[in-house]
Amino acid sequence: VNDKMFALVREKKEPVQLSLKCDPVLAETLREKYESVLPGYHLNKKHWNTILLTGQLSWEEVQDLILHSYSLVTRNGK
Repeated sequence: VNDKMFALVREKKEPVQLSLKCDPVLAETLREKYESVLPGYHLNKKHWNTILLTGQLSWEEVQDLILHSYSLVTRNGK
């Protein structure tokens, strides 16, 4: 979106990995709360999380994080 990435999916490895841009404070909170949320794989670890789609997070939580990531790259008309 607007020449910026907000999500990356790695499907060839189990479990599927979803990397999402994230507010730094929220990123740390999620990593502390869920063992399936890790610092971004090969990404800026301050601003990205990689989520292992193991079922630990509900699909609704994953959807919310996708929307959060999208909003970070589209806010302020950028």
